[in-house]
Amino acid sequence: MNTVLDVLKERGFVDAVTHEDELSTYLGGNEVTCYIGFDPTAPSLHVGSLVCIMALAHMQRMGHRPIALVGGGTGLIGDPSGKTEMRKVITEEEIDINRRAIKRQLSNFIDFSQEKALLLDNGDWLTGLEYIPFLRDIGRHFSVNRMIKAESYKMRIDSDDGLSFIEFNYMLLQAYDFMELSRRYGCMLQMGGSDQWGNIVAGIDLVRRTLQKTVFGITFPLITTSSGIKMGKTHKGAVWLDPERTSPYEYYQFWINTDDADVVRFLSLFTFIPMEEIRAVQKLQGAQINGAKAVLAFEATLIAHGRDDALKAYDAAASVFGTPDIPVSILPSSNVPRPDARPDEGAGNDGGIGLGNREKDIPSSMFPGDMLEKGVQAVDLFVTSGLAASKGEARRLISQGGGYINGERIAAFDQEITLSHIKNGELILRAGKKKFHKIVTS
Repeated sequence: MNTVLDVLKERGFVDAVTHEDELSTYLGGNEVTCYIGFDPTAPSLHVGSLVCIMALAHMQRMGHRPIALVGGGTGLIGDPSGKTEMRKVITEEEIDINRRAIKRQLSNFIDFSQEKALLLDNGDWLTGLEYIPFLRDIGRHFSVNRMIKAESYKMRIDSDDGLSFIEFNYMLLQAYDFMELSRRYGCMLQMGGSDQWGNIVAGIDLVRRTLQKTVFGITFPLITTSSGIKMGKTHKGAVWLDPERTSPYEYYQFWINTDDADVVRFLSLFTFIPMEEIRAVQKLQGAQINGAKAVLAFEATLIAHGRDDALKAYDAAASVFGTPDIPVSILPSSNVPRPDARPDEGAGNDGGIGLGNREKDIPSSMFPGDMLEKGVQAVDLFVTSGLAASKGEARRLISQGGGYINGERIAAFDQEITLSHIKNGELILRAGKKKFHKIVTS
């Protein structure tokens, strides 16, 4: 019988496991409660958190109970793992706002109804701890010699800023979390990124010493793209799960721009499509791999934002870049629209660039009509719209033939854009092949 550990291994989640044989046996015969901690230092999780989130979702789909633990207590200190400098300390009010936002995002991946999953806050047990009893009852189980050998501490100790005493306590607090979750909820498995290995092992040891239980740990590899870039990082910064920070259209575009070499791996990690279908993608070449990318983008957006937003993002992308060719033989279990099964919505009054009625999902901004009446240089409009970061970048883009307005190449960076370019109250700017922005006049 395949256990969830087998599923996670097959899909590329697993970096290291403690007590692997015992854990596999335990997972095969029990409904397991497991947990992963999430840092509440921002009001949104990002794509870099998706491996952990998807792992919890797989646990639930295989009949186990996941706990998403928000670090309301540890967030007041900051985790030094993987960091070269001390994290900014945030207030309890900020943590409370962030915690509620994180639950909304996690609810798209995990079912919290009827206690099928739990969202907990370690502030409930950490903030009331008394220092002397904590040192006596918990601190005595930790060896400083062993702690400073942990990778998360070594990196900080060797840095210019060093490791603060407050951060040095983090391992004890995370270990205490595992002990409390095991005691209160019967949690037997902690999972996390590979940088959490030392903290997870410390928790396993503390549970063994204090509760006389054998508990387990799984870590996940750091996910990078084939070009070596950390997952979820772009030239614009992080790709957020909050639609107010990263729109569903931008989220879809992030996935559809996946490098060919990453498609199979990302389908395995970030969708629920069966692996036998995903393995078949390895044989695809040329235009067919683009169809697989469209499936990846659609399925990832569907999971994070729901079907309506996934369809809108798909339609907006198809209207700009063309409807992707996705034969039913490619990843057949996906609910992505297939060209032969879904008619095109038709063309509209879009300046002749084929956006049809779907350009509403492309990023847009308002622009005063009286300014266009006087005329605005193309270079300024590209900076204002965010298609270029500076005038210098906009000049280079347009001078190299990469700037377009309503589908027509802009001849010079100082070309005047006026009300004559407005069609039905708007105009479409394009930078290169893939970046669009709609200007709506007020």
